[in-house]
Amino acid sequence: MDEPEIAALTRAVREFSAERDWEQFHDPKSLLLALVGEVGELAELFQWVPAAEAVDRFSAADRRTRAAEEMADVLVYLVRLADVLDVDLGAAARAKLAASHRRFPADHVRGVAPDKP
Repeated sequence: MDEPEIAALTRAVREFSAERDWEQFHDPKSLLLALVGEVGELAELFQWVPAAEAVDRFSAADRRTRAAEEMADVLVYLVRLADVLDVDLGAAARAKLAASHRRFPADHVRGVAPDKP
């Protein structure tokens, strides 16, 4: 059976870090701050783009590539943080999605933005 994609990515990122002796810098706080920084870089790409134009503007190859690079940075830091904290990211995401299905039944919230509790 093939290794699940998130597990394979986790292993690859762990190996990348180990090969460079970077585990010493990968405490949860440092990884979280790096993750937030990368989210900021992704947000910067969209900062002054009108919401109604975002999809069209980022369909251009160069902009899509830049957004993909920043999204990849976010994902890599998130995967590394989950690995350091021994969180099964795939299982956690599936559990969260299942809880959201219960919390927001489609027939009750279709077309309506959910309120924050």
